[in-house]
Amino acid sequence: MAGPKFGSFKGEKGESAAAAGAAAQRRDPYEVLGVGRNATEQEIKSAFRRMALKYHPDKNADDPIASEKFQEATFSYNILSDPDKRRQYDSSGFEAIEADSQELELDLSSLNTVNTVFAALFSKLGVPIKTTVSATVLEEALNGSVEIFQLQLGKSVCRKVEKQTAHFYSVDITDKEAKMGLVCRVHSTAKSKFKLLYFEPEDNGGLSLALQEDSTKTGKVTSAGMFFLGFPVYRFEQNNPAAAAKDPDSAFFKRLDGFQPCEVNELKAGTHYFAVYGDNFFKSASYTIEVVCAEPFSAEKERLRSVEAKIIAKRSELSKFESEYREVLAKFTEMTSRYAQEMQTIDDLLKERNAIHASYTNNPTLQRSSSSSKGKSPSKGSKNEDDQTVKEKKTKSQPMDGSRSDDEATKNKKEKKPKDRIRRKKWFNIHLKVDKRRPC
Repeated sequence: MAGPKFGSFKGEKGESAAAAGAAAQRRDPYEVLGVGRNATEQEIKSAFRRMALKYHPDKNADDPIASEKFQEATFSYNILSDPDKRRQYDSSGFEAIEADSQELELDLSSLNTVNTVFAALFSKLGVPIKTTVSATVLEEALNGSVEIFQLQLGKSVCRKVEKQTAHFYSVDITDKEAKMGLVCRVHSTAKSKFKLLYFEPEDNGGLSLALQEDSTKTGKVTSAGMFFLGFPVYRFEQNNPAAAAKDPDSAFFKRLDGFQPCEVNELKAGTHYFAVYGDNFFKSASYTIEVVCAEPFSAEKERLRSVEAKIIAKRSELSKFESEYREVLAKFTEMTSRYAQEMQTIDDLLKERNAIHASYTNNPTLQRSSSSSKGKSPSKGSKNEDDQTVKEKKTKSQPMDGSRSDDEATKNKKEKKPKDRIRRKKWFNIHLKVDKRRPC
């Protein structure tokens, strides 16, 4: 279950500009978000959420200072929310961060029609485009001005949500149900794109976004789920398909890197709030939501715990296997190259040996042919010269008497004509019986 992420089309441009600038012009991400270096992931999310709601372009369309602050906060959050980038920054600063590798994140509600069309086309072409929840929806939830529907445990609800809007649901659970665990799942047979959101209540009566899960295509449906089972469960984010096509080996060994623990593993008794956010580019999203108590699924709980433990172990094995694979692959490449070189060397030596054998003769013609055989293949020009030499020899050997030559030529023609006629008869003397009474 991925944490909340915010961004916009304008914010992404700001990220690129900030990444391209000098490191000295950037502020410390911790300072930008107003958190300490030992801040937890949840503290970083909360700090960024406050800044995103305050400086979002939707609320400050004509304020360039607010736009710059939003871009700076977005860039800082993209570093501190990613464990690998945060570790790189803590050790080596901005120089260790590859800004051009950051994924594009869009708030579709802030895009105009043209940019939305381009984003949809890129998505269809396979370019990974991550979208964020509209700041308007988050602000309405934070102010407590959203309509909330009561959802009963074990009963599914089918609805349709408009693009860049959300349906909010509340679920009441007892102590026993909280102890046994809770599962919320959403699926769409129409393969709509949506986000499953979990909100926490604030002191002012509003709701703040705590967890987010994007829908993924599984078979003939798209689905998303949140599992609060009382033990660590994991979410799995797929790798970039474009990067996988570019370097399939690296993509394979990094395939399980997106297998990360969820931030919340259990819920307390009381009322809990979920929402389904329409994430399609142009049309509404059809979906079915269901919240169930995990008590009747004790066997499934143990199986899930077991298989995720095996996946974690396999991720560790892959790290070790990668180093072994790279070493063997390098050796194999070296051996293959040497194999080709040795084969070429042997062929050259055998050709040279044959040429030396052929040179043991006093016949100039054989010597000339043996010397020409040292090359890979005779050139076209030398072949034409040999043909010309043969023709000249034949011409010199012919008698100079013109009348005799004419007689011989006439005699040869007469001898050749019957042969030609015989050959033509042989090829064309095919008996075909055609019934003229029946048209073809």
